[in-house]
Amino acid sequence: MAVLPFDLDGSVVIVTGAGSGIGRAVALMLAECGARPVLVARRESTLRTVKEEILQLGRESHFVVADVSTNTAPTEIVDECIRVYGRLDGLVNNAAIVQHMPLSQWNFANFDEHIATNIRAPYFLIQACLPYLKESPIAAVVNVSSSSGTLKRIGQSVYGMSKAALNYLTSSLAGELAGDGIRINCVAPGPVDTPIHETWASGDIEAGHKWLRNQVPLGRIAVPQELAQWIVLLLSPFSSFVTGTVIAVDGGQVIDRE
Repeated sequence: MAVLPFDLDGSVVIVTGAGSGIGRAVALMLAECGARPVLVARRESTLRTVKEEILQLGRESHFVVADVSTNTAPTEIVDECIRVYGRLDGLVNNAAIVQHMPLSQWNFANFDEHIATNIRAPYFLIQACLPYLKESPIAAVVNVSSSSGTLKRIGQSVYGMSKAALNYLTSSLAGELAGDGIRINCVAPGPVDTPIHETWASGDIEAGHKWLRNQVPLGRIAVPQELAQWIVLLLSPFSSFVTGTVIAVDGGQVIDRE
């Protein structure tokens, strides 16, 4: 992976969902750009693997095992970050869950799990980060949404709703926090080759990938690094005059689609 021309040397960035997929790619790219990522995920084994990959790059990182959907997670994650590094410059709200089901199959438990992970966690993580981001000269937040927040698809009512809410949250808080010098942007991926597809592809990943490729004008699925480079760009001073945006990185998936 080539080092990107973004100067993030010495900065500290919290990345949720950092054990695999987009989060892992973001953490590695941040490290290559000189940042010290704080890796957050539910499984310690995956976090240790990513931490070792960063160490092999000659870079530093720290990890926090946490379920971001819990009430205590935002404060615990940020407190640990400050304890270790004494500063915070950025946040990537990447952790998410997705289930595809018709209305008749949803219940309160899995509905609440989606809302807690996909929208409540980003909201309160930003709140917990706020005092420290105000002190950073390059403070930035990137939320990871989805093309499902724009597209209307059967079976994605709850997931799509949570991502549409994240899009709105991005623009709303960008306006609210601009006076504090904190930039907030959002990347909305289309299909990306990550383990999250296993949660809805009914065991047939290749069939799921074929269906996804057919939804994309460019005719393929992205690799996580293609999303990571946009996220790192938006975290960096290179994007110092960009805030409140939702950038579709989806191979044209949302073009002329209703």
